[in-house]
Amino acid sequence: MGREEQVEEREVLDSIFPDEITDISETEYRISIKLDLPDDNNDDETDEPPTLVLHVRYPDDYPDEAPILDLSPPQNAVPHPHFSVASDKAQLLKGLEDTIQENMGMAMVFTLVTTLKEEAEQLIAERRAAAAQVHEEAMLAAEREENKKFHGTPVTPETFLKWREGFLKEMEEKQRREEEEKLAELKKAKVKEPVRLTGKQLWERGLVGKIDEGEDDDGIPVDQVDKLKIEA
Repeated sequence: MGREEQVEEREVLDSIFPDEITDISETEYRISIKLDLPDDNNDDETDEPPTLVLHVRYPDDYPDEAPILDLSPPQNAVPHPHFSVASDKAQLLKGLEDTIQENMGMAMVFTLVTTLKEEAEQLIAERRAAAAQVHEEAMLAAEREENKKFHGTPVTPETFLKWREGFLKEMEEKQRREEEEKLAELKKAKVKEPVRLTGKQLWERGLVGKIDEGEDDDGIPVDQVDKLKIEA
C-alpha cells in the first residue's frame, strides 16, 4: 500500500513542479525551490533570489513513516547576504518536524515544500529587518553626533563656573600683554636732539648770511662765550 501512495504522490508532484523536480531513482528525487522575496533589495544584495534544493527519499512504509529529507544549494549558486543553505539547513529541517508529525499517514511532500519555502523566506525577512535596523541606528547615532556641533554644551552651574574661570584668566593674560606692549613702546620712544649743521652745510644751503652777528661760529652768543671764559 505504501508504494502505491508513493507513486501517486510522485505523479501529482510532477504536475505541480514540472520544471523543478528531478528523479534520482524510483523512490528518490529532488525539488528545486526558488524563494520569493519583496522587491526592495538593498544595493549590497543580489538581484537573484536564493534557491534551495530539497532531496526526498521514501522509506518503505512512507507515508506512515517520515520521509528522509536533505537540503543543498544548487550548483554555482550566487551567495546571498542573508541566507546560506549550508548554515541554515539544520534550522530549516528542524522547522519541518511539526509539519511531518501533523501529516503522518498522508502524502505530505507538497506541504513540506510549501512550509520550507515560507520558513526560508521568513528567515531572510527577519535578517533583512535586523540589518536595516542596525543601519538606521548607525545613521541616527551619526546624526546625533553631527547635531552636537550646533547645540553646544548645556549650561549648568558647573559648566558656567568653569567657563568664568577660563574667561577671567584669558582677560588677565590679555591685559598683561597689552601692558607689556605699552612699556615696550615707551622704551623705544626717545627724544632726538636737533641736527646741527656744519659750516660747509650752511654754506651749501645759502644760510651763512643768516647767522646772527651776536653768535660765534658755533651758534653761541658772544656774551655767553665771554661768560664761559670768565667762569672757566
